[in-house]
Amino acid sequence: MSTESSQVTGRARPASGALLLCRAEPGSVAPAARLLHERMLLARAGDGWSVLVPEGGPWRSGTDPVERVVNGWAIALTVGVSWPVLALWWDGERTGFTLAAGFRRPVGYVWLADGTPAGMEEALHTFADRLGLDPVLDVQALEGLTGPDPAADGSARLSGVLAVLTRAGVSLPPGFVPGDHTDRLLEAARLQPDTHRIGVEGSEGRSAAGGDGRGPRDRGRNREEAPRRVREQERRGAPEAGEPARPERVTGAGPAAPRPFRAGGPPSVTAAPALALAQMAAGLPLAVWGLRHHSGGWIVAGTLLLAHGALALTGHALTHPRD
Repeated sequence: MSTESSQVTGRARPASGALLLCRAEPGSVAPAARLLHERMLLARAGDGWSVLVPEGGPWRSGTDPVERVVNGWAIALTVGVSWPVLALWWDGERTGFTLAAGFRRPVGYVWLADGTPAGMEEALHTFADRLGLDPVLDVQALEGLTGPDPAADGSARLSGVLAVLTRAGVSLPPGFVPGDHTDRLLEAARLQPDTHRIGVEGSEGRSAAGGDGRGPRDRGRNREEAPRRVREQERRGAPEAGEPARPERVTGAGPAAPRPFRAGGPPSVTAAPALALAQMAAGLPLAVWGLRHHSGGWIVAGTLLLAHGALALTGHALTHPRD
């Protein structure tokens, strides 16, 4: 008997993994994702949606459960932004999801690995309400995932959640299967033409496939627009005598790079310290909660928010000293 149990214990359990679905375009998600300081691949996941695929995480070394880590990441990503983040996670024993939206309390649901429901049905109603899903059709479909189904395991339950979200615009790229091994998810992400790396020195913002992050159509358009930009520059003429030349911001052979944009208009001086204080206000309770519950993921998320907020305040004080 002991020999048999030891053999079962020694078997390799299904690998843990996660996906982070963000209800925003990749260009808006990238700045927030960099604050996590984690290696990830960022790809488009439908109309107005993006997906982050972590290349690793504390759960791989067994230091912290994947659920706690990605929940902390999801909360950290939504601080200071207007879009929610849905974290899908799985390990050898359970699967589930968590929806984070700003300072609101996260909501989620859990299934056992065999698909047995282990969450509260009320959470699905809150989940549907926060994402603006249909209160009748979509909620009924979600409630169906809480009933007994011997043919549906935990991964199938997550796929059912994604099927409901297709009506909200979610469309994961081919090969993105919840519950699959992280290596296969990363490989599927690398096959997408618009996938970008996050948190990798030397390749930040570049295509994961090794290109420059632009598709063939964009590169062709850039080549066609280059002569036109030269002619426009010639028509404008040289700068006046004594006036320094102001070179356009050009990236490679592409068009002039746009200035950073924030939702709601251009950034203001007074908004910078307010955002920094909001990050610190959110980071402190997260870090304290993580310390009390010995959760490395929450500690990391809280510490990152505190550090980023403190640096922003310091930088603002140095660049805008009081008279």
